Amino acid sequence: MEIGVPKEIKDKEYRVGLSPDSVQVLTENNHSVFVQTNAGVGAGFTDAYYELAGATIVESAAAAWQRELIVKVKEPLPTEYKYLNTKHTLLTYLHLAADRVLTENLLQSGVTAIAYETVIVDGKLPLLMPMSMIAGRLSVQFGAHYLEKSQSGRGVLLGGIPGVPAGRVVILGGGVVGTEAAKIALGMGAKVQILDINLERLAILETVLGSGVELLYSCPPYIERAVREADLLIGAVLLPGKRPPLLVPRSLVAQMVPGSVIVDVAVDQGGCIETMRPTSHSHPTYIEEGVVHVGIPNMPGAVPWTATQALNHSILPYVLQLAKEGTSALENNPALAQGLNIRNHQLVHPAVQEVFPDLV
Repeated sequence: MEIGVPKEIKDKEYRVGLSPDSVQVLTENNHSVFVQTNAGVGAGFTDAYYELAGATIVESAAAAWQRELIVKVKEPLPTEYKYLNTKHTLLTYLHLAADRVLTENLLQSGVTAIAYETVIVDGKLPLLMPMSMIAGRLSVQFGAHYLEKSQSGRGVLLGGIPGVPAGRVVILGGGVVGTEAAKIALGMGAKVQILDINLERLAILETVLGSGVELLYSCPPYIERAVREADLLIGAVLLPGKRPPLLVPRSLVAQMVPGSVIVDVAVDQGGCIETMRPTSHSHPTYIEEGVVHVGIPNMPGAVPWTATQALNHSILPYVLQLAKEGTSALENNPALAQGLNIRNHQLVHPAVQEVFPDLV
């Protein structure tokens, strides 16, 4: 099969769909991989690396998009919609629940669209997990940076020092993002609270993270108290394929201490904080109700060397199966089938159907 790897065009998105190592595995299995020139440079992979792995370097995005299987990292942007057609199988992060325009264009194109974030194996999300781990860790790093006074923050050092209290980090959601955020926050010496509605998960987190984290049931009174006192608030709520619930209304954000910071990792699915909207790596923050907001939907793009390899370690078996079997792989692999969002001009994923019932 011919596989296309276009260069990512989202703001400062330096990840690339396939690493040279993945390309080598694919070419050794008699598949042809066409990589747009300089697609991997931001992640540290030059065209020469891809050529050594057996790829063909093409000059334009159009040439990469001419292939049957398209492997990307982020969703197609409006300037890429013209490339979509019925012959394509598109494998990438889509997050359709937060993007009606993209959903409508994918439906119109006739593309077969498979979203990494809805592939499920034994109740887990193996293609989302590596990026969730990275985003969770980065959320605290970013938050600590934007707490600096020069970045319009309060001027709080999360770890504090002897004689001065440590900063308080509040994490909404105890899944992969929340767990990884807590690890980094604890390592910095911050006071950490995690709120989640799953009591079993909270019990697991007590074993994983120890007594240094306060684990609370996620209900309005606890959320209100925690958010008001937070120096850094991290949104880490995930419902596969769906928009997360709105947990923090504007009225509560307004009660936070001026210069506090919110990092909502769930922003790519719509966010769990009312005042949050998507930002970018070039323009990462804005101030609303006196609070610094960070809503970068492609946060792992900041560490593309790590992120590209982590993603490829997870997606390669699925790419190999799609390259070998074509769309028949969707019938042969139940996990991959759950990743299917759009096919034959139809919206087929149940969670996304709930968000856009009029498109079904």
